[in-house]
Amino acid sequence: MTDPVEVVAPQSPGVVFWTQMKKSPLAIAGGVLLGLFYLLAMLAPFVAPYPQEEMDRTKYFHPPQGLHWIRADGSFSLRPYVREERLVDVGSFEYQEDPVRELPLRFFVRGEPIYILGVLPTSLHLYGVDPPGRVFLLGSDSFGRDVVSRLLYGSQISLTVGVVGIIISFTLGLLLGGIAGYFGGFADTVIMRITELLLSVPSLYLIIALRAVFPVDLPSRQIYLGIVAILAFIGWAGLARVIRGLVLSMRKSDFVTAAEALGFSRLRVIARHVLPNTMSYVIVAATLSIPGYILGEVVLSFLGVGVQEPSASWGNMLNQARSIRALTTFPWLLLVPGTAIFLTVMAFNFLGDGLRDALDPRRVSGGKA
Repeated sequence: MTDPVEVVAPQSPGVVFWTQMKKSPLAIAGGVLLGLFYLLAMLAPFVAPYPQEEMDRTKYFHPPQGLHWIRADGSFSLRPYVREERLVDVGSFEYQEDPVRELPLRFFVRGEPIYILGVLPTSLHLYGVDPPGRVFLLGSDSFGRDVVSRLLYGSQISLTVGVVGIIISFTLGLLLGGIAGYFGGFADTVIMRITELLLSVPSLYLIIALRAVFPVDLPSRQIYLGIVAILAFIGWAGLARVIRGLVLSMRKSDFVTAAEALGFSRLRVIARHVLPNTMSYVIVAATLSIPGYILGEVVLSFLGVGVQEPSASWGNMLNQARSIRALTTFPWLLLVPGTAIFLTVMAFNFLGDGLRDALDPRRVSGGKA
């Protein structure tokens, strides 16, 4: 007498996906960290205590201020505070902390008028201190500008350039790769030769060469759009080749033949039946490609041909730490944007690895047979 076979209820694709994702805590941590970064970028004007271009000419290279809860007399303060620091040596920008001068950290304070998400006017900021005091939790730069504020405003450029660039380049790559793989012949030859031409040129040199086409004195918004266009123009070629191969492998599949037999146009077959079956690869490839776009913007801004002052990006923040003196005397100018870039790139890589494993069709998704 044989044992009864255990019947396992079929699982939805969403349940299977989440079951696989839970096996990768690093991917989940990367997704959570990226969600936090993008939330801070959206709310940057509210979270930042000062505008990105606001300078304090008496606070050049101000060191990071620590939060304190213990007063000078040993009593405990319910509200965290920072201590006033005064410049004691102009030549070396040496500051000395005043243990008596306390600046309580206040939340939801009134400050410069801002627009949250570009549409909601308000003058509230998440934190600040009573004027004329200043709070520099991560220090100030060579112009006396708050590093926290510039980091948050810079994230709006450095984080979104990857997402916008991926949307443009992957749309081109999907469309052209799908056409090349499905139609073949002359269209395939022309598209593949163009991709080979783009892939034959080192991407960094091509980025710099294309950037040189734009005038140097463009406004930051137009420079941002130009960088996105350059990165998108370079990034579609590699995806188009892969999509072409995937489409070639499924061009004679039963579902494609059935769609053609029903009289659907070729473009509809490509858009509605062929390309959706490449989405698992596209999602993973997009997640793993975004760090390259972010680093491309960082490189351009670091070299001085990207986003220009006074607008902030993580690249031109790094540009201020190019000198030996800055690296040795004012390390926060390098560590703050460098850490943000490092965490963002690693988070995208961890998330991409987790998505690749979770969306792998070769993995066994069911329970027991």
